[in-house]
This record gives sequence, structure tokens and C-alpha cells, in this order.
Amino acid sequence: MELQVQNIKNRLREETRAIPKAKKLIETALQQQKKLESISACVPSSVTDTIIKSNHDAIKCVQRDEYKHDLGLDSLKLEEPAPKEKKGRPSPPMWYVTADELNSVSSYMKQRLTLEKMNAAIEDMASYAEVNAQLIAAPRRKLTESNIDKALELREISTTDGVKGKHFFLESDIKGPSLKLDNTGKALLTVLRHLGRISETRIGHNRVIILLRP
Repeated sequence: MELQVQNIKNRLREETRAIPKAKKLIETALQQQKKLESISACVPSSVTDTIIKSNHDAIKCVQRDEYKHDLGLDSLKLEEPAPKEKKGRPSPPMWYVTADELNSVSSYMKQRLTLEKMNAAIEDMASYAEVNAQLIAAPRRKLTESNIDKALELREISTTDGVKGKHFFLESDIKGPSLKLDNTGKALLTVLRHLGRISETRIGHNRVIILLRP
């Protein structure tokens, strides 16, 4: 019991010492407000309003803290609900190739490929995969006659082992602007597969390219 009484006395003593400091802060803020108001005549009204509002907010903050201190509410904290995490569809992985990675590839494999061509192809592949992901996720009522067959085909592919939960595109999706089904495009795919950016599988009549995270 004596210990509790002593703790209460110590707390009251600390609060009493803190009150003059809070009052001094209020006095300083009021003095600053007077100085700002005397200068405001030479400042545009829009700037003046901002300065005065900021100063008023500062004074209110000090007064509110002093009031809470006087009531012994410093230690009380209101628990705010944690912000809800927004669940959305993740974007396709787009891991660019570095100069060191490209230099590590044998000359016969990379041929005349440049770093710019490699990373432009990666951007194209991410774009293909994003379009497919949107078709897979689209409600049936929003699909049109021109894309409903492909959407249903993509949905079936997306549920197969090795593809489920990953971003992918079909060989038939490759239509540029940087990645094309020519000799350069084939070389790009070979190097990207070697560097662990993609893997390939065949499902039915489709050649499926899966985007990977190296």
C-alpha cells in the first residue's frame, strides 16, 4: 500500500513539473503567431492563410497535449484498427537481364543479342502474360465473341500442373513489338530460358511459356 502511495506521489510530482514547460510552449507559440500576423500584410493572402492555419494547429496541439497531461491521460492509447491489406492480382514477374548475366552466356548462344533486346523482350513477355491474366480473371459476361474461346482455353491451361498460379503466355501470343517469331526471337527465348527467366511446356496443341523469378 505504501509503495502504491509513493508511486502516485512520484507521478503527481512529475506531472506538476511538466505543466510549466507546456505553458511556456504555448506562450512561445502565441508570440510567434503575433510576429507572423504582423508580417502577413506583406504576404499574399493565400500564403498568409496557410501560415496562420499551421500556427493555429500547432497551438491546438500543444494545448491538447497539456490537457491530456493534466488529466493523466498520457499513458492511454487508443487502438486504431489496422489498415486492411488490399488483395489484388500480382503483376507478371519482369526481372531484367544484367550485363554480367549476358556476358556469362556463351557466344554461340547469344549470337548478336544485346542487353537492350533482351530486356525489351522481357517487357513484351510480361505484357502478353498480363493480357492473358486479365482474360482468365474476366467475368464471362464481359467476354466477347472474339475472345471468349481463347479465355476458356487459357483458363483450362491455367489449372494444369506446372502452370497453376503462374503467369504465362502462348507462342501464338508472340507478335512484337520487340519479341517476334523469327531467328532473333528464337535466340532470345533460348537465352532467357538459359538464364532462368522462362520455362516452356506443351499443353495440347499449345506451346506455353511460363514466366519465372530467377
